[in-house]
Amino acid sequence: MGYDVVPAELVVKAMQDSGYKNAAYAIAELIDNSVQAGATLVELLCLEREEHVTQRTRSRLVKLAVLDNGDGMSAQELRRALQFGNGGHLADRKGIGRFGMGLPNSSMSQGTRVEVWTWQDTPKNASYSYLDLEEISSGQMKEVPEPRPKAIPDDWMIVGEGFSNSGTLVVWSRPDRCTWRTASAIVRNSEELVGRIYRRFIQSGQVVIRLASFNVIDLKAPIIDRCALTNDPMYLIEKTSCPEPFANKAMFEAFGDHPHQDIKVLLAGRQHTIRVSFSLAKLGARQGHNPGDQPHGKHAARNLGVSIVRADRELELDPKWMPSYDPVARWIGIEVDFPPALDEVFGVTNNKQSATHLADLAGVSKDDLARKQGFNTYQELKEAWSFDGDVRLPLLNVKDAIESNRGTLMRLIKAQTKGTKRTRGHSPDSPEAKGTDATNKRKAEGLVGVSDGDEGLPDVERQDAVESGLVAEGVDSEQARDLAKTTVESELKYVFGHADSSSSAFFSVRPKGGALLITLNTDHPAYDHLVGLLESPSDDLDSDELRDRLSRALDGMKLLLEAWARYEDELPDGQRKMSAQEAREDWGRVARNFLGNS
Repeated sequence: MGYDVVPAELVVKAMQDSGYKNAAYAIAELIDNSVQAGATLVELLCLEREEHVTQRTRSRLVKLAVLDNGDGMSAQELRRALQFGNGGHLADRKGIGRFGMGLPNSSMSQGTRVEVWTWQDTPKNASYSYLDLEEISSGQMKEVPEPRPKAIPDDWMIVGEGFSNSGTLVVWSRPDRCTWRTASAIVRNSEELVGRIYRRFIQSGQVVIRLASFNVIDLKAPIIDRCALTNDPMYLIEKTSCPEPFANKAMFEAFGDHPHQDIKVLLAGRQHTIRVSFSLAKLGARQGHNPGDQPHGKHAARNLGVSIVRADRELELDPKWMPSYDPVARWIGIEVDFPPALDEVFGVTNNKQSATHLADLAGVSKDDLARKQGFNTYQELKEAWSFDGDVRLPLLNVKDAIESNRGTLMRLIKAQTKGTKRTRGHSPDSPEAKGTDATNKRKAEGLVGVSDGDEGLPDVERQDAVESGLVAEGVDSEQARDLAKTTVESELKYVFGHADSSSSAFFSVRPKGGALLITLNTDHPAYDHLVGLLESPSDDLDSDELRDRLSRALDGMKLLLEAWARYEDELPDGQRKMSAQEAREDWGRVARNFLGNS
């Protein structure tokens, strides 16, 4: 019986259970090595074969390779690269590598054998070595095999385009742990992630990443063959994978005059910068019918989260920072960018999939965070971490920057289209038209309102009066102009505006130009509980989400009625209470006329 410090069977299990979210993240580790080696072309090449199973044919992934035209490796470097926890960039704090885990860790998480060819003087002079988990587990492989000359197999020479004077070919010979079972599935499920992780490298032209799948029967006719497009979750880059009409123009714009917030960090006597950046959708991205259900809206939904970027390479897109219950969140972008020197501050994992210390702060209120750390208040937590010299202290400033600006961005996005979803003022079925009909009947019965006196004014004067009245209430001038034009041309009595107001009232009423201007206060909680829920199904909602909105709107209406009931209850007996009760009854009678007319 042996007493190895780390028994071989445990090494096998550790390698296979190394925590990669899926094959695409494991592939990204190989691309990291290629970029670090100065490659300008990296190719993901997948081979599949048809299998006959119980009277049907299916395709199955048989091999996967990453080929690059980088610097290649010497025999010693190759052997070290295949050694678990070793590598050529362990002390490198400038590039995207450093941890020495990528090649063996990622490869063995997806299969049981990885083979590597590398060359620095034409592919014909390639050195070869490999790792095989079955050989490790059986005790046959005790150390990384010494590299030896070996010809690159013909199939890779046929499908690869990047063979140059130097380079590396990594092959997963038995990818039997890949979740995606076909070559085409690997490509389709990897391209958006690869385009997002390496967006800066692709956008700058530093590297081209080719994605191709083949059937082994005909290696000269690829099933899929395309280059990864930039996938920018900030949507500020002009040529990206975002569908039309935003494939070649930016869908978002930088937030305000100062779209970045820089946080300075002093660590080991040197100053470093964490940059938090913000963007929000342009109005054009959110116009038209159901933009959230359009291809560009669905693309934005897949990029929901705060993008954590280290050395120009994205670690993860963390959705926990966003209000995932609110589909409007897809229309804002937030990015946190930091240098490798701050790896310990952020808690970067060795598979480069997460910044754990920052992730721990996501989705947790400041009060809850303080209590979990044993403090009464968030300020006490900050002071204690400052006193103790806790390396995580700068992350509290990052949390503050994300959450304060996220709230502002969400308010701006919601205000962007408030009052623009249902432009039915000219329709005979619109509430404005039905209310006008009910008002005309009441006028015929001799019930006259203050606003009726201006109905005889010229249309131009009426339109100017309605428009200026709406603008005075805070309505956007362009919307006010359109609303005033529709109101006067359609001879409507009512027009609804939407604007922020410091008033405690849910809505205001102002007679102008022969019409009644009803301006809904978008800053009042009733707006989000009622109008916001019912007026904005512009984002793709499934039936459960729609039912939830209707239920919440009903709750909002009940709360409004409860608020009125309590208002009456708190009034002292006397004239004020009687006036409130009479107002409720009078309003109820008018409401019966209006609703009965619908």
